[in-house]
Amino acid sequence: MSLRTPMLRTACARRAGQSVNLRTQVIKRRFASGGPEITPPPPPRSSSVPYLLAGVGLAAAGAAYLFYGTDGTPRETAKEIGSEARGLAAAAEGKLGLRHKQEDYQKVYDKIADTLEKEGYDDGSLAPVLIRLAWHASGTYNKEDNSGGSNYATMRFKPESEHGANNGLNVARDHMQKIKEEFPWISYGDLWTLGGVAAVQESGGPTVPWRPGRIDGFEHHVTPDGRLPDAAQAQDHLRFIFYRMGFNDQEIVALSGAHAMGRCHTDRSGFDGPWTFSPVTFSNQYFTLLQDEPWQWRKWKGPAQYEDKKTKTLMMLPTDMALVKDKSFKKFVDVYAKDEEAFFKDFSQAFAKLLELGVPTAQFAGDAWKMGSQ
Repeated sequence: MSLRTPMLRTACARRAGQSVNLRTQVIKRRFASGGPEITPPPPPRSSSVPYLLAGVGLAAAGAAYLFYGTDGTPRETAKEIGSEARGLAAAAEGKLGLRHKQEDYQKVYDKIADTLEKEGYDDGSLAPVLIRLAWHASGTYNKEDNSGGSNYATMRFKPESEHGANNGLNVARDHMQKIKEEFPWISYGDLWTLGGVAAVQESGGPTVPWRPGRIDGFEHHVTPDGRLPDAAQAQDHLRFIFYRMGFNDQEIVALSGAHAMGRCHTDRSGFDGPWTFSPVTFSNQYFTLLQDEPWQWRKWKGPAQYEDKKTKTLMMLPTDMALVKDKSFKKFVDVYAKDEEAFFKDFSQAFAKLLELGVPTAQFAGDAWKMGSQ
């Protein structure tokens, strides 16, 4: 099914029993490139520079280990040295222009965009779960000790892959693994975050600046449970989680707008239902519904959640309702409900920031790119 069609919008508005301001243009593959295949650049001449860089990186990491010591096992120490070397090599590659070019990453983007639609899965699109994968892979960051974030793609390992907040993300990881096998040179962190960018843009959302540079880590980089938002909580919990990552109230509300996409599942989070009438379309409808729709507690055997009074087909979580109960949050909800362009602008900036959390700046080769054709 198409990710965004006039028919879906009309049906959703009729189902809501109200007038919803929806754009009607078809946006499928709006950002994916088309036209003739880009001829890949010729391979670089053989050089000993990469090997020299790797040797320098290993020597530096080894020296640091010998100087400072470690309480880890020899195996863990070797992995730590390997991580340091990878980071140093990534930084050197970026500085010397040895990394893959934008057109190479565009091919990965196009592949992701080509595979977003999936009949029989939820509402026919993998975009919502890919956004969630990118979000959860990045949202473990702790600014106090600079741990977590998207740099090491640690959700590949247990126990992080089995954390309650990550239930169901095996669907996204398995899908992205197939793309990884076609483009083995891209790191998991770069792949997952690029997938989130493609999912937002190809579903009608804003352009999100993105750049490569993340490296793959090891099991010992796995983050502890409890770093992602708990949907059953309220505004104090939201601030605790997001402030730890370095976000402010405006960014918290903007990032929450991603709930325009997707739905909850009883076999994953325990909650049930979509937030909006167009769960595969990225829009500001989440905010308009929060602001205008009357909500009530749902009477059921599951965890506490809200339902809309009119159709009883939509849901909001306690953390969603906290955005309209808290004065500081609500002022941004009001802005985004009235102005989708303002929401898109702020979401783009906040989401790009989220996707780079935990990645040393030195590992990026330069300014962020706008992926996809306009």
